[in-house]
Amino acid sequence: MRRVVLALLFVAIATAAVADERYAVVISGVSGGERYATQQQKWRSELAAFLTAGFAFADANVVVLDEESGGSSRATAANVRRLFADLRKRLTRDDTLMVVFLGHGTFDGTDAKFNLVGPDLSAAEWKSMLDGLPGRLVLVNTTASSFPFLEQLSRSGRIVITATDSAAQRFATVFPEYFTRALADRSSDFDKNGRISVWEAFAAASAGVKRHYEQRGQLATERPVLDDNGDGQGREADVPGEDGAVARTVYLDAEPGAAGGDPALVALDRQRLALEKQFEELKARRSSMTDEQYQAELERILIELAKIAQEIRKRS
Repeated sequence: MRRVVLALLFVAIATAAVADERYAVVISGVSGGERYATQQQKWRSELAAFLTAGFAFADANVVVLDEESGGSSRATAANVRRLFADLRKRLTRDDTLMVVFLGHGTFDGTDAKFNLVGPDLSAAEWKSMLDGLPGRLVLVNTTASSFPFLEQLSRSGRIVITATDSAAQRFATVFPEYFTRALADRSSDFDKNGRISVWEAFAAASAGVKRHYEQRGQLATERPVLDDNGDGQGREADVPGEDGAVARTVYLDAEPGAAGGDPALVALDRQRLALEKQFEELKARRSSMTDEQYQAELERILIELAKIAQEIRKRS
């Protein structure tokens, strides 16, 4: 019986029905020199191209702020505040917003900041700006001294990725290079389901960072971490931990086979996504449960997923 249910589980995960909006904000702050300016220009251009062409984000839903542009596209604190005030009005609870920081971060012993054109914004100010935003938030801070952002912005269900696991890691990071590559390289689809989850992009980028230092015989000056359970701790990709359950179920690319406006299919798919999240959370809690508790909860989730898969197939 369990083999049948497991088979239906994979059908359920592969079946999609919802087409919620996906947004991305790429903020390329002060570069601090020609070399860094060239790097940041490359990264932000590639990210915007991959999101629109590779992941089918709507062009209007991808916003880039940088130090070279003028007007509302300049990476200033005032423009950032205006942008997120607008997003607060546009986003719904079923939408996904990814925010990527490119550039430099600083930590003075008290406040961590992301460097913008003009006054910077501290992690505490970013927390105030982002808290209460509807939808699923994925924040990727690729800068040095970025870990305090994870501590400040951590919240259950919110995915926060930082290039460092300590504020003391103050050297320029290579994480943005490998994060960009992870989105471009379909080999980061580790489970071979045809899609790239936030966890897969993080894991691929982390592996790239590790190889970078090993191949050069250098001591790593950055260790990327991810938090999505709200404890403010984070975990490295290759270290066991509870974080990652949400990130494994949030994808950057669109669901294959959109619902076509069928409300019943939309509702079924939302139930499926909720159960997939429960499945990942259950795996993370495995060590704290008895075998009987784990098997009972696993069977409940798998049976519910199988039922939903059958209903989706009937209506598709």
